[in-house]
Amino acid sequence: MLPSDMRAVVYSASGERPLVREVPVPECPSDGALVRVEATGVCRSDWHAWRGHDPVPLPHIPGHEFAGVVAAVGANVRRFELGDRVTAPFVNGCGTCSWCLAGDAHVCPDQTQPGFTHAGSFAEYVVVRAADVNLVALPDSVGALAAASLGCRFATAFRAVTAHGQVGEGTELAVFGCGGVGLSTVMIATALGARVTAVDVSAAALERASALGAVHTVNSGESDPVDAVAQATAGGAHVTVDAIGSAATAHAAIRSLRRRGTHVQVGLMLGENAEAPLPWGRVVAWELRVIGSHGMPAVDYPALLDLVRDGRLHPERLIGDVVDLQGAADALVAMDDPQAARGMVVARVG
Repeated sequence: MLPSDMRAVVYSASGERPLVREVPVPECPSDGALVRVEATGVCRSDWHAWRGHDPVPLPHIPGHEFAGVVAAVGANVRRFELGDRVTAPFVNGCGTCSWCLAGDAHVCPDQTQPGFTHAGSFAEYVVVRAADVNLVALPDSVGALAAASLGCRFATAFRAVTAHGQVGEGTELAVFGCGGVGLSTVMIATALGARVTAVDVSAAALERASALGAVHTVNSGESDPVDAVAQATAGGAHVTVDAIGSAATAHAAIRSLRRRGTHVQVGLMLGENAEAPLPWGRVVAWELRVIGSHGMPAVDYPALLDLVRDGRLHPERLIGDVVDLQGAADALVAMDDPQAARGMVVARVG
């Protein structure tokens, strides 16, 4: 029998310090599942919501990167049952629209997102709606901590590199920004045979990128990244990824491409960056591709999980600190300083 209450990290106003409180366990929808959370990641997107950059219903429970065990299923769920080990993308599709039916639930116009549209996974239980479309079964060999690190940064990087960048053996890839998404990009692209050039202003972040497989690093605070990438890649990258989301990094990344190259924009362009200009003359003359990338649907997870299971990818290497729920709240607040923690923070819940 499910408990009536659970522990969860809650805040009632933007920027208010989150606290661990006792709140009611959410009800399981008829098409959804209630997941008992074993581990949840602390992501910068959670920080944006907490700071009010991305409006959420208040009071609110953050968290959208999680792994756990199915504790209840709705009457209309067919593919999952009690006790299944699962994770889910941070974007959940409605399951019935043309995009969802085509396997593109991550761009569903009626999407829901735990930790944004409704209560998230900084809690002992979280709801996943349209469970048959959005839940992902976990292999026994993938533990909860590693699985929790897949849901946003790692899965987003995987789709950016594979579906959009189409990297393979010998691809020259330059990633701008070596936070969670950027370091995930380094690891994944390297595993697929690409030669990665990592760009950041932090020497520590660049050292981490090297440890994960980057063959070249560029400190953009000390040298022109466009010239440095061109030199490192013998004329320009085949693929660039902006993992930060700013006018400066997007512009520099596109100018770092060789002719007919591909730029993948992963970093969210918020505030004044939302309408940032791009070097369109070069985009047209060099036939460059500029693609936005927003998460990854559940149907694409098996290919990622196969690489984790086979030992080619090690998402657990990106984990910095393992904390409890109160530690997750503290880590969220600490993100006010973007240099405070470069390693991923994962909370062990269950």
